[in-house]
Amino acid sequence: MAPTSASDVPSLSLLYKLKKLHPSKLGPTTDANPSHNDRIGLIRGDITSLSVGAIVNAANRSLLGGGGVDGAIHRAAGPRLLAECRTLDGCATGSSKITDAYELPCNKVIHTVGPVYDDIHPSRSETALRGCYKSSLQLAVENGLKSIAFSGISTGIYGYPSMDAAVIACDTVQKFLDGHDGQKLDKVIFVTFEDKDVNAYNHVLPRFFPPSSETSTEQKKAAEEQTAEAEAKASQLPSVPTTDPADAEHAPKKQKQDGED
Repeated sequence: MAPTSASDVPSLSLLYKLKKLHPSKLGPTTDANPSHNDRIGLIRGDITSLSVGAIVNAANRSLLGGGGVDGAIHRAAGPRLLAECRTLDGCATGSSKITDAYELPCNKVIHTVGPVYDDIHPSRSETALRGCYKSSLQLAVENGLKSIAFSGISTGIYGYPSMDAAVIACDTVQKFLDGHDGQKLDKVIFVTFEDKDVNAYNHVLPRFFPPSSETSTEQKKAAEEQTAEAEAKASQLPSVPTTDPADAEHAPKKQKQDGED
């Protein structure tokens, strides 16, 4: 399968036009910002197939690989990724480190360590998860990368509720894009796979990045002209995979705290 470039990932603006994403019934958040809709992408698929500036690996503290998406990224990148990760001396929860991507189609891999969800002290988990997104975005900017793709962090065996995690992800990304460094990114992509994450982002994204109101005749005409092009582009996207990125041979096993999320 050919790699999918950042420009080929549907933006929220396109998804609203195609009616594949709808306004939230809860309404937008108080600081929602639709001006970023062209720079937020959403796709269901395999993050290792994206030809973007950086993909974010939900890693464990050792950074030496694990199950699930972590293992899939290491296998797709080849052994040189593991060799570089061995030089990094691990990574703290809520922080991120960057490496080359080797055989992956992206330019860099940003490894971030999500928290194991603590339902007794959820605020601690929230702080750490926000740190994952913020530090990853900052690393992308510091390394001159224009696009970054996130899969769900901590929503696997680390147990973070998908809806709560999506709220933190969207809120952190929105605040970053609103800031000075946010102007240095062309696209932030959310990659989903499991139904629970698909549903979470479909519900949460419109709250933080609602559809913009198109009131003028010129805007309506432009939207109509773009719909045919949008539908054509959407039809060319790869099909949603039917198996987890971690294949049967390397199926993830239940792990302790240092396991991949």
